[in-house]
Amino acid sequence: MQYRNLGASGLKVPVISFGTGTFVGEGPLFSAWGRSGAEEARRLVDICLEAGVNLFDTADVYSNGASEAILGAAIKGHRDRVLISTKTSLPMGDGPFDAGSSRHRLILAVDAALRRLGTDYIDLLQLHAFDAFTPIEEVLSTLDGLVRSGKVRYVGASNFSGWQLMKSLAMAERHGWPRHVAHQVYYSLVGRDYEWELMPLGLDQGVGALVWSPLGWGRLTGRIRRGQPLPAGSRLRETAQFGPPVDEERLYRVVDVLDTIATETGRTVPQVAIAWLLTRPSVASVIIGARDEAQLRDNLGAIGWTLTAEQIALLDKASAVMPCYPYYPYRVQEGFARLNPPPV
Repeated sequence: MQYRNLGASGLKVPVISFGTGTFVGEGPLFSAWGRSGAEEARRLVDICLEAGVNLFDTADVYSNGASEAILGAAIKGHRDRVLISTKTSLPMGDGPFDAGSSRHRLILAVDAALRRLGTDYIDLLQLHAFDAFTPIEEVLSTLDGLVRSGKVRYVGASNFSGWQLMKSLAMAERHGWPRHVAHQVYYSLVGRDYEWELMPLGLDQGVGALVWSPLGWGRLTGRIRRGQPLPAGSRLRETAQFGPPVDEERLYRVVDVLDTIATETGRTVPQVAIAWLLTRPSVASVIIGARDEAQLRDNLGAIGWTLTAEQIALLDKASAVMPCYPYYPYRVQEGFARLNPPPV
């Protein structure tokens, strides 16, 4: 296993980490992801630890807290070997204190997460979404208090826009509060919007990317092909409406290249897709999920080998898309590009 510093922090994380959205599987979204019970979850955690994967990502909203509880039980006896990342801010109910990042909500949410996880500290706490109704000063000062109390060690964000993240970083800098060292983002060969603004921001400000859904919401598993119906058991049947949209022609163009490279390298399509992400600037760790042991072991096969420069170029070309304004002039007009070249 390879390890990288998480952003500008001293925390080293594995380049592959494990997401526990598949644990328990309550509700229409998470039940389609997976339904690992306590015994299977413990087995998946053990496989991860054997491979050097020691970062486990969860959230209070995953199966209404049950994912955190199952993860806590699965890592019992291994707490000193693992890093726990959890998230909060998304609604856990309909009450006034069940959503957001207010001081009241964050303190309650962290205490509840600690109880479910069976630990007294969280290695990385991430805000699962930007709360436009709570002043940023209140959010950051509360995070500062949680770090000072020892309940949280590092803080990060997830699904923020560029201005939301930059304003948070600037305000933390001004007051001496903990800065976000991680941004958990959607990034894949069929979803490269992260590169337009958030990647340059991360490189400039020392914010490492933790990548969620590296296989494009289940589209880059190797089971989806041009001119063929969705395979039986594909989670896209139940969850496509919840995930990022993808142009079908672009998807098939990418899959065609993935197939070619998988054949050349003797690897699987998911392994090639994840390996491409590990070559991208600012990426600290790619979060993989797995319904079972076979899927987990296949995804772990994304490390220990490298794509050639030619293979990376083919994937770049097949997955490229023209960015929206104001980013496209910097890609297509020489004068703009000379002043501000893309990070990749």
